[in-house]
Amino acid sequence: MLGRMAATLAVHADWSADARKRWMTRATREAAGWRIAAPEPVGDLATLLARLRASARGGAVALGVDLPLGLPRAFARAHATEPDFPAFLRGLAARPGFFQVCETLAELAPDRPFYPARGRKGMTRAAHAAALGLGGADGLSRLCDRATAERPAGAPLFWTLGANQTGKAAIAAWRDLLLPALASPTPPALWPFDGDFLPLLARGGVVLAETYPAEAMRHFALRMGGSKRRQADRAALAQALLAAMAGLDAAPDAALRAALAAGFGAEAAGEDKFDSVLGVLCVLNVLAGRRPDGVPDDPWLRRWEGWVLGQAALPRAGLQ
Repeated sequence: MLGRMAATLAVHADWSADARKRWMTRATREAAGWRIAAPEPVGDLATLLARLRASARGGAVALGVDLPLGLPRAFARAHATEPDFPAFLRGLAARPGFFQVCETLAELAPDRPFYPARGRKGMTRAAHAAALGLGGADGLSRLCDRATAERPAGAPLFWTLGANQTGKAAIAAWRDLLLPALASPTPPALWPFDGDFLPLLARGGVVLAETYPAEAMRHFALRMGGSKRRQADRAALAQALLAAMAGLDAAPDAALRAALAAGFGAEAAGEDKFDSVLGVLCVLNVLAGRRPDGVPDDPWLRRWEGWVLGQAALPRAGLQ
């Protein structure tokens, strides 16, 4: 109950470098529980946090975002001079070249770590890591990016090639959303760098946390029979998703109920809408106290790498 009361609004934004593929799902706290609305476009980044605050009517906003919040410890250890990731992030306002994706390995540097701008034969993540002085390919990944017993590995932060990459989404979010927000009179709190999730929400305002729809699937024991890119396969999970909502004292509005039954439609954005619903269920699960709101006992996670909200499983190799 404490977690649920800590936030008035729970939101998950499924992120992309392409604004057309950014969708968010809102859950609003009511007397009897949560009311979940159908996914909607994220819209103008300059007004996003203000719109969410207005919707919360003075209450706290628990905002999950499907993008990296943190730096690999190998990169922070080798190249960062700031005390933590939020300070590093604020400093990027004076380093716009940081977000320029490199064409070649020769262009890579601590001030330009994103690579590659386009695919070429023979390029590897190992060569990317070596060019940044991070050792092997594992140096590109945070601990929460690595495979666990519950899910496969996520993509490393600075890699920008292929479908399984998060670099371009991170660039768009850090540059266009987070930097202006952190410089505003009412900056959001960043979990876990500023503290555990529920205590941060108790202070009010917007609290951002990294969420991962593939992680949320495991939290609710959901199994995709085919591919989330196919409408019929998404529709096949409608009843399981409704059951997950009921278990969280959450009810879909009429539009969301129809979207679930229709597998979020035939258009390409159906996958993004589906992920945004998974993400908001992850946030609600943490608010309900059914998943942890903190991180494993490792100072690198709290200061630099971050973590995925609700993740309890450690990487297969443990904390290193």
